Amino acid sequence: LVEVLPKGTKQLLDDLGPEKFSAWMLAQDRLLVTDTTMRDAHQSLLATRMRTYDIVQVADAYAHNLPQMFSLECWGGATFDVAMRFLNESPWDRLRQVRAKVPNILLQMLLRGANGVGYTTYPDNVVQEFVKQAASSGVDLFRVFDSLNWVENMRVAMDAVLESGKLLEGTICYTGDLHDPARPKYDLKYYVTMARELSAAGSHIIGLKDMAGLAKPDAITTLVRGLKEETGLPVHFHTHDTSGIAAASVLAASAAGADAVDLAMDSLSGLTSQPNLGSVVGALRGRERDPGIDAGQIRAFSDYWEGVRAQYAAFESDLRFGASEVYLHEMPGGQFTNLKEQARSLGLEERWHDVARAYADVNDMLGDIVKVTPSSKMVGDMALMMVSADISRDEVQDPDKEIAFPDSVRSFFRGELGQPPGGFPSALQKKVLAGEAAMTDRPGANVPSADLNALRAEAEKKIARRVSDEEFNAYLMYPDVFTTYAAHRREYGPVDVLPSNTFFYGMQPDEEISVELEAGKILVIRYQAMGETDEDGFVKMFFELNGQPRTIRVPNREIAASVERHPQAEEGNPDQVAAPMPGVIGTIAVTQGQDVESGDLLMNIEAMKMETAIRAARPGRIHAIAVKAGMSVDAKDLLLEYAPST
Repeated sequence: LVEVLPKGTKQLLDDLGPEKFSAWMLAQDRLLVTDTTMRDAHQSLLATRMRTYDIVQVADAYAHNLPQMFSLECWGGATFDVAMRFLNESPWDRLRQVRAKVPNILLQMLLRGANGVGYTTYPDNVVQEFVKQAASSGVDLFRVFDSLNWVENMRVAMDAVLESGKLLEGTICYTGDLHDPARPKYDLKYYVTMARELSAAGSHIIGLKDMAGLAKPDAITTLVRGLKEETGLPVHFHTHDTSGIAAASVLAASAAGADAVDLAMDSLSGLTSQPNLGSVVGALRGRERDPGIDAGQIRAFSDYWEGVRAQYAAFESDLRFGASEVYLHEMPGGQFTNLKEQARSLGLEERWHDVARAYADVNDMLGDIVKVTPSSKMVGDMALMMVSADISRDEVQDPDKEIAFPDSVRSFFRGELGQPPGGFPSALQKKVLAGEAAMTDRPGANVPSADLNALRAEAEKKIARRVSDEEFNAYLMYPDVFTTYAAHRREYGPVDVLPSNTFFYGMQPDEEISVELEAGKILVIRYQAMGETDEDGFVKMFFELNGQPRTIRVPNREIAASVERHPQAEEGNPDQVAAPMPGVIGTIAVTQGQDVESGDLLMNIEAMKMETAIRAARPGRIHAIAVKAGMSVDAKDLLLEYAPST
């Protein structure tokens, strides 16, 4: 079987089937390595904006020069959403293009159990449909996890993977500190018990997802040995280098018998990314668990990605060093830089360490939960709200203090993400829900099956054309994002064929680029000049297209419309409702003259991925509404007014 390896792990899986492939993993004398470079989220917006053009261009080189790789991670974290939302690209196109060029290495993805690749609980048949399509389109290895480590909430997704005949990596999310006696909640018994459940559910591999990079070398040594002894299954370790010592944990995991680890090419490694592939391979060179990967090839690929990375300088995070602070707040690597960006957008850049402390406080108030999307998003939403509104922990826990909790927090306490280990803190749950009942069973069990035929018809009506099976699954996960993406594609065509530099920064006068629309169909575009802005705010742009003159008229985005200052609520005026944070008004649930009771929904404010519900603090009648849906507001801006109390 070892002689088959040069054909690649994909061929081996196809030849052996999932169960025997799992046994082959255990029989290896060396460490198997996953390259996470091709997925989305590493150390900044850099990787969440990685262009298909750059990925596909290098894919066949992976197939020819790195057949020893265990797998390539293609969909992880927010990739699916980001591809459509920010790049106006199809994540399915990405997957199929990589599959076509890399037929010999496993392609893996992250699947959030009942949350699919989204942030909400989907109907069971939607999750099943998505897994079926992902397997058909090229995914070989599904890393299935739950944001609260509740195996019951993973079963529908796990069963769907088994039904597809692909590799199932039932995954445990690591949190806390295995050897800290002050935090006994997440001890070895906790992890071993969960591994036993995952094994019984049919997992071929046990995944260890250390999303915040908290697993110290001694902890991972104990954990890997304990899981292998308990289950007899291969163990696949994933971590982030936020703390700066994750490579030590990877080496410790290898020494303890881990069968596969996730690493990133040198030039995209470190910090909130994965540890450095070249360095780990170098440390194991000539030793018992030598991965057998050519160091020269690693350097060549790293050089390529270094050049690609230069195109993304404007999107780099300002994170320049390891942060032991991660042991305080325990933010997942995929959230760390995004939350900093959210804080910056809310005017809290200078208060980042306050946000970090608030994040830790929120986790403690919630009873010390597992924090990974979407549970981590909920903790981040609450932390940002507390800092932006200057709300203390004591005020949050004070039953008499009215708090406008973010919708994600209310959803968590309603049980819509599942049941956390040890249950919910009862006093805080009572305050957040204000008498609303919480569910205690699996969230998906309360979501009726989706009418897939009706939803397909709905999608086709929205975009005015037929949708493929892949597009339909994108719609099922993100209906609004997909609809916007489809409209952009209809108007502008396939923008993923543009060079990264052009896509992000535009062209300079006399610059010329080549764009390959499809095999053998190449456009040569030269940008010549830009005219004056007309009275309507439009400019003419002059190009040559394959030597022929072309002129287009586009809006000049540098001309900002004058905006009147929105009035602020009077401090201390009980009849006025102020915005608790900057954002965009989402839905408005009340009308002028309407009577409301305490706790009634007034409106929603959206900021980045955070949505906060504004609820009535007292009974009364709505006298005036000062905002409209889609309007941007700052903290303390006036939202609405009650009729004066009599």
